[in-house]
Amino acid sequence: MIGQIRGRLLARQVPDILVEVGGIGYEIQVPMTTAYQLPELGQEVTLLTHFVVRDDAQQLFGFLEAADRRLFRELIKVSGVGPRLALTLLSGMDAADFARCLQRDDIAALVALPGVGRKTAERLLVEMRDKAGGWLEELSPDTGVPADPRVEKLGDNDQRAEAEQALVSLGYKLTEAARLIASVDAPEGSTSEELIRLALRYAGGGKG
Repeated sequence: MIGQIRGRLLARQVPDILVEVGGIGYEIQVPMTTAYQLPELGQEVTLLTHFVVRDDAQQLFGFLEAADRRLFRELIKVSGVGPRLALTLLSGMDAADFARCLQRDDIAALVALPGVGRKTAERLLVEMRDKAGGWLEELSPDTGVPADPRVEKLGDNDQRAEAEQALVSLGYKLTEAARLIASVDAPEGSTSEELIRLALRYAGGGKG
C-alpha cells in the first residue's frame, strides 16, 4: 500500500492534483480541507495517502492531516459510503467538524452536503459513533487549519469559475454551483477555497 507521497506539486484542479516523485507523476484526489493548505505549484508537498484498488480503477487519495485520513478510512467502512462520498464529506468538514457533528447529532450539517440524504446521515452518525472509540472526541476544536495564505491568487472571476468547477466535482449541477457561488457574500479578493467554504455553509442554511 502507498502510505505517503512527497514530491513537487505540478497541477491542481481540485479534487485532482498531480505530484511528481522521482520523475513519475502521481494523480491524487484530495478533499477541500486538504486543498486549502496546498502550497503553490512547483513547491514540495507531503501527503498521507490511501490507495483504493477496484476492478475498474486504482485511486490514490491524499491528506495533509493524519486525523482526516483516519476519518476517511473509517467512513468508507460505513455501509453505502464509498471513497467519492467520503471525499465529499471531508470537503465540507474536517475531522474536528465531524467530531462536533457526532457530539451534537447534527444531521442537518451532513444533509447539507451533496449526495448525503437523511438516511445516510443518520446511518453515519450511528455507525461512526460506534467506530469512533473516543478518538474523534479527543480532537481539539482548533484542529481545523485556515486556508494557506500562499494559495495562488487569481482574478475574482477566475476564482469564482474555479470554485464553481470544484462544487461540480463534489456532485452539484453546474447551474446550482453557479447559484451558490453567486449567493455568498465574500470579501473582494477571496480565494476559490474560501468561496467554496462559504458556499457549502450557505447550502447548509448558514449565512454567507
